[in-house]
Amino acid sequence: MKVIRPIALDDLDALLQMARNAGAGFTSLPPQRNNLLNKIERSLLSFDGDVQQPGHQRYMFVLEETDSGEIGGCCAIEAACGLDEPFYNYHVGLTVHASNELGVYARVPTLYLSNDLTGTSVLCSLYLCPHFRAAGVGHLLSKSRFLFMASFMSRFSHKVIAEMRGVSDEHGRSPFWEGLGRHFFNIEYEAAEHIVGQGNKACIAELMPKHPIYTVLLPEEAQSVLGRVHSQTAPALKLLEQEGFRYQNYIDIFDGGPAVEAPIGEIRSIRRSRLLRVRTDAHPPDSPASPTLISNAKLNDFRCALAPLSSRRDHAHISRELAAALGVDNDDIVRVAALQ
Repeated sequence: MKVIRPIALDDLDALLQMARNAGAGFTSLPPQRNNLLNKIERSLLSFDGDVQQPGHQRYMFVLEETDSGEIGGCCAIEAACGLDEPFYNYHVGLTVHASNELGVYARVPTLYLSNDLTGTSVLCSLYLCPHFRAAGVGHLLSKSRFLFMASFMSRFSHKVIAEMRGVSDEHGRSPFWEGLGRHFFNIEYEAAEHIVGQGNKACIAELMPKHPIYTVLLPEEAQSVLGRVHSQTAPALKLLEQEGFRYQNYIDIFDGGPAVEAPIGEIRSIRRSRLLRVRTDAHPPDSPASPTLISNAKLNDFRCALAPLSSRRDHAHISRELAAALGVDNDDIVRVAALQ
């Protein structure tokens, strides 16, 4: 059975391997052991902390196959971004040039360096190992975070965003970086990624031009990838769009990938989730069941799984195997959210 749980120190080797396999553009999970160890330790402190409002917490989860103990994926939530250093994006705006006398009217997309998303909660570090990519597993990994957020709303901002990985080729070359960033930093995109992965995004952003940038001055290849995602990220974007996330014209300053956002209370799995009491059965009723995200209501021992659920009145009828995996028993509270 596949279960989502908080990351532990023993997961460091598996996390490092996933970071190495993720490839270019995955800046929130750099393949350096010490950096990843710091992220795990920060996550442990975040789960242990007495939190009344979002701050510097970072909650990280892994997908575990309970039968073998194998780790097949990871995901995380930053409680609030930009609290100790500026959080930068480009806002894609519009500049209009017009002259009645000359008969000229031109609408020109323009990039403005922005801190507008400061303080928002950020979905990040989503990665699923290729051999775990079966029906429903990606949904479990991505959407389990919403059940956690629904149970602990005070720990998160009123707005949630996700910065999606932008377009790069098989060699890790980013057209957006080549068309813009390289003019201010004569380094390869991979080197810029390394700097960002070390937590130094702001220091690079502050050296970027502060004045608006007309996109028509960029190479056509760079213009063509504005707000587009990497092919491997397209499924993750689709899942977020199903949850109500929308692109609002903010892009990453390095690879041009889109930032999508949603008010926390309007995220589908949060808004439609409900609390039920557990009824454990060796053989749950054969009443109609649909694929459902099911989580316990615990903080440090959070668990979430995807399984067919039969519910009657205010009770969730689940197998004893699933109850054990979630760490719940009869009359315990679980949170559920249907996939569809």
